Amino acid sequence: QVQLVESGGGVVQAGGSLRLSCTASGSIFRINAMGWYRQAPGKQREFVAVGSSYADSVKGRFTISRDNAKNTVYLQMNSLKPDDTAVYLCYGVVNSGGYTRNYWGQGTQVTVSS
Repeated sequence: QVQLVESGGGVVQAGGSLRLSCTASGSIFRINAMGWYRQAPGKQREFVAVGSSYADSVKGRFTISRDNAKNTVYLQMNSLKPDDTAVYLCYGVVNSGGYTRNYWGQGTQVTVSS
């Protein structure tokens, strides 16, 4: 089994910054990908970033990075807008030696006030 745990969410004013972290632990042979989605109240879950790909709505403002030695992915979020308010969820595509599965974290709340 694999667990993903996010941290770094909070409340910030528009124009501010936050840095999210997500660390994977458990039965890990190799992590094929780690990325971020978000879900706002009443809306569908939407892609944010993975690898070098970003949603159009966050390009130029958000930066994703990974520390493979720590099994951790980060999301640096700058110039935040109220529309960025959502629960941010980390996901990982993890090879546990005999199988590969997708895993999700529990999410971390980001609230941007105007």
